[in-house]
Amino acid sequence: NKSMDIFREMTSYGRYVLLAVLVLFSFVQSGSTSVTHYSIPEEMKEGSVVANLANDLRRDGSKFAELILKRNLDREQQSVHNLILTAEDGGTPARSGTASVIVRVLDTNDNAPKFEKTNMNVKILENSPIGSLRFSVSNAVDPDVGSNSVKTYHLSESDFFTIEIQTGRDGSKFADLILKKSLNREQQAVHNLILTAVDGGMPSSSGTASIIVHVLDTNDNAPAFEKDSYQVNVLENSPIGSLVIHLNATDLDEGSNADLQYSYSLYTSEKAQETFYLNPITGEITVKGMLNYEDVKLYDMEIIATDKGDSVLSGQCKLIINVEDMNDNHPEISIKSFKSPVNENIELDTVIAVVSVSDKDSGDNGIVDLKIPENMPFKLRESSDNYYELVVSESLDREKVPEYDITFTVTDRGSPPLSDNETMTLELLDVNDNVPQFPQSFYTIRVMENNAPGALLSSLTAFDPDLHENQYLVYFIIEKEIANTSMSMLFSINPENGNLYALKTFDYEIEKEFLFHIEARDSGSPPLSSNVTVHIIIVDQNDNAPVIVSPWRAHGSVVEEKIPRSTDKGSLVAKVIALDTDSVHNSRITYQFLQVTDATLFSLDQYNGEIRTMRMFSYRDPRHQRLVVVAKDNGQPALSATVTIKLSTVETAVKAYSDMTEMPLEYDIFSDLNLYLVIGLGSVSFLLLITILVTIVLKCQKPKPSKTAAPCRNSVISERNSTIADSTLVSNDAYWYSLFLAETRKGKLVVRQPMPKGSRYIVSSIPRGTGLTDTSDSAVTKVTVWHCCDLSLTTSPLYDYR
Repeated sequence: NKSMDIFREMTSYGRYVLLAVLVLFSFVQSGSTSVTHYSIPEEMKEGSVVANLANDLRRDGSKFAELILKRNLDREQQSVHNLILTAEDGGTPARSGTASVIVRVLDTNDNAPKFEKTNMNVKILENSPIGSLRFSVSNAVDPDVGSNSVKTYHLSESDFFTIEIQTGRDGSKFADLILKKSLNREQQAVHNLILTAVDGGMPSSSGTASIIVHVLDTNDNAPAFEKDSYQVNVLENSPIGSLVIHLNATDLDEGSNADLQYSYSLYTSEKAQETFYLNPITGEITVKGMLNYEDVKLYDMEIIATDKGDSVLSGQCKLIINVEDMNDNHPEISIKSFKSPVNENIELDTVIAVVSVSDKDSGDNGIVDLKIPENMPFKLRESSDNYYELVVSESLDREKVPEYDITFTVTDRGSPPLSDNETMTLELLDVNDNVPQFPQSFYTIRVMENNAPGALLSSLTAFDPDLHENQYLVYFIIEKEIANTSMSMLFSINPENGNLYALKTFDYEIEKEFLFHIEARDSGSPPLSSNVTVHIIIVDQNDNAPVIVSPWRAHGSVVEEKIPRSTDKGSLVAKVIALDTDSVHNSRITYQFLQVTDATLFSLDQYNGEIRTMRMFSYRDPRHQRLVVVAKDNGQPALSATVTIKLSTVETAVKAYSDMTEMPLEYDIFSDLNLYLVIGLGSVSFLLLITILVTIVLKCQKPKPSKTAAPCRNSVISERNSTIADSTLVSNDAYWYSLFLAETRKGKLVVRQPMPKGSRYIVSSIPRGTGLTDTSDSAVTKVTVWHCCDLSLTTSPLYDYR
């Protein structure tokens, strides 16, 4: 096989020489042996006769031999077959002879050319010169020989490459790949070619191989940015590390020739380099320092991209970064002038303050609005660009609002808006524009009678909402005389604090009330004042004991009375009447027995003091009866008075007296009284009518309060009149009493009559023998009544005569 391989590689001439040498060598080796050569085609079919050996060897004999092909031949595997033919006779010993037969297999074109490498990779620099460089490719191999071997090569169509066929020393054919056009890796980095080898057989056969030409890069392209200049916007106050832009330069080369590095050019300012960071690997520009629109609004810079090739190439671009304004600056307020304090009566439209506002931002972020709180007596008035005046828009009153905290709020129109505020305090100075004020317009002060002189009655303190001297008050009693007595003689007021004092001890039974005015005056300029009405009511104490006015006692406290022993049950024996000059409550009197000889004989009405018989006298009853009656008022503690009545029973004398005088006395007295009553009732009715008319007129006119205080409805005025006899009592009682005219045998008159409130009545108890004509023992005592106020009598008085 190795010999066959060597033989295939030899040229046709060399093959002929080799065959000749082999034939000669065979003759030398065989000596006398004959050699016969045969040539047969390798495509001869199995069973075909190769040669008739007897004829070819020219041997005489009866036997002959044929050389027959047992199987198909393959010249490429074995081109020569050396056979030894032996002929043997039938003798004994047998003799034989040999002959050498050489069968040569003739080549047929049964093999196509074949490349040892069907895929060939070729590398070539893209800047290789045209035709100056050949690239040897692997030759094709064809097992056939002669004209059936490789005859030529063909290259697939290509604009850049061609082949040139070369013939070797042994006659073999091979091809060289030649560059016919300049290469550009960036346009086509790989070229795929097909190389075909064709033999010279009939018909010819061929074989192919793939040639992949890799164009190797050279640094022939500079980095390039997508744009020559870029312009981006970035918000001020963007956080550190925020991405501004990602610059991406491209290099059509590859490998280190396309490995780029970014940097600032010398034309980029230091401020820009300090503010923005350029990543040299990625080309990202991020925020490095604080951005402030108000400081720098625009950054102009130049960026360079450089590759890492042997011959360094670079490209550049311009970058403009616009800083966008953010609403990051609060509006500012500047108080140019502020007037404080001011008088509370300051005029309207007076300028209180001048304020200026500003904002460093731009656009809407720099437009500001100034406001003050609503419901304030001030308003803002724009005087010039960003200047405002604060003026008074409503009247001021320090007593309502002593000072104002005015907050100026400035707000821009950014989104979101920012604001700032400034608060100023405006103080108001007091003006004496308020009169002193008393908590009440009318004071009613009750003073217990028998008070100690100098006692504090009340504190009449007024209030003035003004300040300082406008608030300092002085108190006076407005002078007024009552019964020739000045109020300052009765009362005193502290000028500094309004404390009212009594200068004397009051007696309810003499003075029941006082009405006057107190004035409070401030110390302003001019001073202002106001007054208040003070009503002093003297409150009654139970300081007067009841006085028994009936039955009348001349000396001591024992009254002697005589009563017929035949007196019927229920007859009036005596009537005890007591008067109390105290007030209504204290003057309510009740009667009761303190001592009685026989409790079953007499009864005492606790309200009207009537003593009546509970039964008729019997012969067992003592002749003398002793009754002790106590009259007690309703005060605390209660006061009382007692009277002792000694009753003596008589038989006929009294009866005869009664029979003789009863009827004429009744007639005479009744007749006189009718006349008196008619006159009295007429006078009272007339006075009552006049009083009603006067009252109606006064009510309609609504006159000013009188300087002389009228007594109140429930007040009681009691006094001792020195012009009246000691036995006369003047009283004004709020209660109504029944009037009884009765004449006892001692000549005592008992009066008790219903009286309207506010009336004054005088009861005179006049003993017999005072100048009156005594017609009998039962003569009527004179009754004298004075009226100082309205007085009305009941139309049906009850008269009881004894």
